[in-house]
Amino acid sequence: MNQFEIIGIVSVLGWLFLAGSALASYRLGWGQMAKMALTWLAIFVGLTLLVGYFYPA
Repeated sequence: MNQFEIIGIVSVLGWLFLAGSALASYRLGWGQMAKMALTWLAIFVGLTLLVGYFYPA
């Protein structure tokens, strides 16, 4: 593992912390947070599959 991979991992963890703290500031219930997370997951998976279908590697 070189220094650039470590920088990438640290930056991703920092962004996840910032996104998590922003979400926590809304003080939503666990059910609504899970529903929002599943919705975003479905959007990203759907877009990934769509792009992979039209632009195969």
